[in-house]
Amino acid sequence: MTENKLYYGDNLDILKKYIPDESVDLIYLDPPFNSNRNYNVLFREASGKEAQSQVKAFKDTWYWDKTAQETYDQLTLHAPHQVSQMIRALKTLIGENQLLAYLVMMTVRLVELRRVLKPTGSLYLHCDSTASHYLKLVLDAVFGNGCFRSEIIWKRSSAHNDAKQGAKQPGRIHDVLFFYSKDTENWVWNPQYRAYTEEYTSQNYRHDEGERRFKSTDLSAAKPGGDTSYEWKGRTPPKGRYWAYSKENMEQFEKENRIYYTKTGRPRLKQYLDEMPDIHLQSIWDDIPPISAQAKERLGYPTQKPLALMERIIQASSNPGDVILDPFAGCGTTVVAAHKLGRRWMGIDITHLGIAMLKYRLQDSFTLQSGKDYEVIGEPKSLEDAKALATDKENDGRYQFQYWALSLISARPLGGSEGSRKGKKGADRGIDGTISFYDYVNRQTQEQDILIQVKSGKVSSATLRDLLGTVEREGAAIGG
Repeated sequence: MTENKLYYGDNLDILKKYIPDESVDLIYLDPPFNSNRNYNVLFREASGKEAQSQVKAFKDTWYWDKTAQETYDQLTLHAPHQVSQMIRALKTLIGENQLLAYLVMMTVRLVELRRVLKPTGSLYLHCDSTASHYLKLVLDAVFGNGCFRSEIIWKRSSAHNDAKQGAKQPGRIHDVLFFYSKDTENWVWNPQYRAYTEEYTSQNYRHDEGERRFKSTDLSAAKPGGDTSYEWKGRTPPKGRYWAYSKENMEQFEKENRIYYTKTGRPRLKQYLDEMPDIHLQSIWDDIPPISAQAKERLGYPTQKPLALMERIIQASSNPGDVILDPFAGCGTTVVAAHKLGRRWMGIDITHLGIAMLKYRLQDSFTLQSGKDYEVIGEPKSLEDAKALATDKENDGRYQFQYWALSLISARPLGGSEGSRKGKKGADRGIDGTISFYDYVNRQTQEQDILIQVKSGKVSSATLRDLLGTVEREGAAIGG
């Protein structure tokens, strides 16, 4: 585990083939799940004739089919006893449907993820209310009693005005992160802190001395502790109480101007805001906003999470040099945060779009190059591999070829979810990707674009004319 790696493929296969036992310090996973569908559809009995379940970018539907049934059988026969008992109980509870298919596929992966965790390692599973209650049962069975550390609530938006669309329940504005350790007693934890809110400081630190704000606290205590029964400035503690500090300490506070006297003359201790430690991290995280439409880090990937969220998790549950794994890497926020914080990393994604976005971000953020600074496993290595990818109709090979080809020249993928380079949804308008640059030679100070089109065959002069028209229409500098 000395090199950073990206893997293209099904994470279950990658975990079994490449990742050794107890080699990973921290796992973060944000498995795709289509929570926008009617929840009741997930309980509908499936016919078993649908295509095999497969997670793809922008399509995260699961099916109860032959593959799901076979995986269920493997779990009931070969998984640890409490896992097999749990999955049998879930089948009895919810039946054979899309939700069970999802839970079966997640269970077999979580068993593998626990295997690769070091004894001091931890796992964070990011989900929403669609299946969080079931996923916690799965995690309890896989990790065992005593390994649950926390249920973290991440407030991802301020409000959802769903009432206008006929919603008859409170707006859903949070995600859940389940935090588990592999060991019941020993795991990596670095305490994290967050700054006081302005609301808290304005309510509690109401006094000021020039630029310093302070609050006053009681100087009396319920139990005596040494020289604590005396008169101070003609005052004694309230009946039944004592001074919280010795007379010697009180005299020192007085010399340092740390005693505040109320209008009635009662002494209170000054506690300055700039000397107080920040608040220890709690289980509700409402200080990390989601990525806005205008945010610089926004890539247009549908499930992209804020970099600050990943940095907090990595800093809390790993140390520099540790190995971080994201088995549903997507656009690579976990990998980028890990590299930024001096950790080693591995990312797995089942789409070439995800791998292409990852390569783009690593190049853009750290000027890292594939094959030089990290290894990519599972990409085409020959002309025949590339042809096979482009003609794989079952797995959207034409588009996967497009994303892979763009990654070879560090072009940012567009189209599909983003449409034109302006970010408008809809058709790709003849643009598959872009490369940005500054034309210093001609003293151009604004960012310029190279528009990229990818073809996997049937190229003619008309292809070039179409590219030229696209470049002119978009006002780009270059087309490729």
